[in-house]
Amino acid sequence: MRKLCVIAALFCAALPAQNFDGDKLAPYYPTPETIVEKMLQLGGLKAGEKMFDLGSGDGRIVIMAAQKFHAEAVGVELDPDLCRRSIARIQKLGLEKNARILNGDLLKQNYNSADLVTVYLLPESIDNKVYPLLEKQLKKGSRVVAHDFEFKAWTPEKVENIADDGEGRSHTLYLYRK
Repeated sequence: MRKLCVIAALFCAALPAQNFDGDKLAPYYPTPETIVEKMLQLGGLKAGEKMFDLGSGDGRIVIMAAQKFHAEAVGVELDPDLCRRSIARIQKLGLEKNARILNGDLLKQNYNSADLVTVYLLPESIDNKVYPLLEKQLKKGSRVVAHDFEFKAWTPEKVENIADDGEGRSHTLYLYRK
């Protein structure tokens, strides 16, 4: 029976959440694991909270949120191959209960249940597309952590500069609260 449930979950999870008419809002560039953890810590993610990662790529933020922070984690990814790889990794780690990936346009999802949203997108996408959506949908008290590119219309509650991610690159994280 468990095998049948896993197969059904894989099939359902691989179905597109939306049609593939969305625009790509950033190239795929994986966030280093050290930065993933700092993003979730900065966002104050707690066990049982719901978080969304917009443009979730290989699922690393979703996986860490579910595995280490015991949150309900949802990634939204437009690329079907990245989505399949993320789902496979979630299943391999046995995290299907708390982690899932939606294959679809992040601009066509509903984020009103989010306690935390993580974003690593290009400035133009953040300011012109993502900001208006989150401003409209997020509940009071929701947090947003942006990686390297800020939301110009919001004032950050906290800015964290990381001089070296362990791979020789610097990063800036921005925490916002609705």
